[in-house]
Amino acid sequence: MSSNDVRSDRRYSKDHEWAKEENGRVLVGITAYAVELLGDITLVNLDVKVGETVTQGKAFGTIESVKSLSDLFAPVSGKVVQINQLLEQQPEKVNEDCYDLGWMIAVEPSDPNELNGLLDVTAYTELLKTAGH
Repeated sequence: MSSNDVRSDRRYSKDHEWAKEENGRVLVGITAYAVELLGDITLVNLDVKVGETVTQGKAFGTIESVKSLSDLFAPVSGKVVQINQLLEQQPEKVNEDCYDLGWMIAVEPSDPNELNGLLDVTAYTELLKTAGH
């Protein structure tokens, strides 16, 4: 997967998280660009449980790689309705497939307009260009 792989079916944060609306909930993960920056992911630590709330722009966990430790920021606010349990045992799924198998949490958004405030595929692609990519 190329770090320039940006999907048109989701929105993006400047922190390189993605948000995909699906059946009234929002799946959250990190982008291929973030995966490339991090390198081989060794641990995904989600500091939230189902039923708890996340706040847009606030950390909901960390992701650790051979290169660094980074915070994961919520692209939207809302109640966590699902956590990707697969990542507890197999954090490398984020490296292998960050847009599908490697999603992190599903949120029931408290303000659907927050999603519209995120970057669309064109704006995120431009952000990557300014990042020298």
